[in-house]
Amino acid sequence: MKQFYHSIYSWVDERLGLGEMIALAKHKTVPWHAQSFWYYWGGLSLLFFLVQAFTGVLLLVYYRPGPEAYESVRQITYDTNFGWLIRSLHSWGANLMVAAVGIHMFSVFFMKAYRNPREFGWWSGLGLMGLAMVFGFSGYLLPMDELAFFATKVGLDIPSQFPVLGPKIAALVRGGLEVNEYTVQRFFALHVVVLPALFLPLLGFHLFLVQKHGNAVPPSEELKPAAERRSIPFFPNFMMKDLAVWLIAINLLALVAALFPWELGPQADPLKPAPLGIHPEWYFMSQFQVLKVLGDWIPGTAGEFVGMGLFTVALIAWLLVPLYDTATAGGRRARNATYFGLLFLLAIIVTTIWGYLAL
Repeated sequence: MKQFYHSIYSWVDERLGLGEMIALAKHKTVPWHAQSFWYYWGGLSLLFFLVQAFTGVLLLVYYRPGPEAYESVRQITYDTNFGWLIRSLHSWGANLMVAAVGIHMFSVFFMKAYRNPREFGWWSGLGLMGLAMVFGFSGYLLPMDELAFFATKVGLDIPSQFPVLGPKIAALVRGGLEVNEYTVQRFFALHVVVLPALFLPLLGFHLFLVQKHGNAVPPSEELKPAAERRSIPFFPNFMMKDLAVWLIAINLLALVAALFPWELGPQADPLKPAPLGIHPEWYFMSQFQVLKVLGDWIPGTAGEFVGMGLFTVALIAWLLVPLYDTATAGGRRARNATYFGLLFLLAIIVTTIWGYLAL
């Protein structure tokens, strides 16, 4: 039997080069230091994306976009065997994926892992973060219950305030002047076709860059002599640790999905007024609260214009940080970048909490 398995392995190895891949994995090392914990979050982001893909395909079998969207989700939740669990895993997994990507982004920022030669890794990661948030926004409407309907309506009203192109873009996304079954069909196409077609190549490019450049070390480790820096083999040492973290995350997701099933609210009725306390998902709450506060402070639509301008400036600055804080830059630029990151993170936390307290 051992000789039989060896023959199969030799046959596959001759055609695919398994030995070369294993040798490459054994040659790859991962820096090991007090902050190595943050290396797991990139893998966790990938894990939750795989969960989304698997559960999304299962939901796709039963989901019907358009006029029957709500009824199909009701059947998935209450009539299909374990449909409630798959839907709950998908919904909770979406939130955990955005959270994992966000934590990964800030850990990369504060470890200065955007510096030369990793600028494209930073930019591709930000692109994945943006697509993950659009994934969440487009999927939120698909059940077409009351909360999803009015939250999407509020979200699409924001770009419609921009002059000239704003109303046209909003109408194009909605499929008309109001959120309706045509909007659901467009969001469904965006969610299951357009976004995956953009996400997967960008993810492949990002993973390629990670393999090419390896894991960055924080500035505190860069100051140490090379002889004092520790590292461990990626295979099997770090890979086994990574898989252990994946197992913990899968168990956490399953526990949350089973104990706190994702609810389905009443069917959306466009003729009814919006219920009190309508708000977007937590990862859009910061922007929502800033726009709401500026709208109260500045009359008319000027408050929203100011808010969108602030978001644009902050995003451009976040994108261009690798060109400001370079590997050859002095300590002043590095400190300024760190202060900017701390301010950015604090602003998101404060405005998000403020938004929930103001409901």
